[in-house]
Amino acid sequence: MAHYALTDDSNIVQQVIVGNDEGGDIDWEEYYGNLHGQTCKRTSYNTTGGVHKGGGTPFRKNYAGIGYTYDASRDAFIPPKPFTSWTLNEGSCVWESPVPPPQTEPNEYSYWDESTTSWIVNVIPSP
Repeated sequence: MAHYALTDDSNIVQQVIVGNDEGGDIDWEEYYGNLHGQTCKRTSYNTTGGVHKGGGTPFRKNYAGIGYTYDASRDAFIPPKPFTSWTLNEGSCVWESPVPPPQTEPNEYSYWDESTTSWIVNVIPSP
């Protein structure tokens, strides 16, 4: 089982489908692209930030999702930019905040505040 991303004319992922593994005499990217009338690129469910979860070879930097961009020059799927202040890590093709996220305790969570360009830490209320 393999996954394929279908993109529009602007290289934005519109759909991710399950298809056949590569092999044999069929170019599955071309096949599924023709079938759907869109550009098709294989994507790896096991790849995030340029790292393969199982220790294998990473594939196209990130698993594609709807709204991701396929960048042919990097041969990578890049997620939508979450905040104006964040920059793209060229190695992983993942967006990074201008300050590293804080370490939190098990009863805490953090979120990004773009207006202050900082992380906010909150305590999870007890039940």
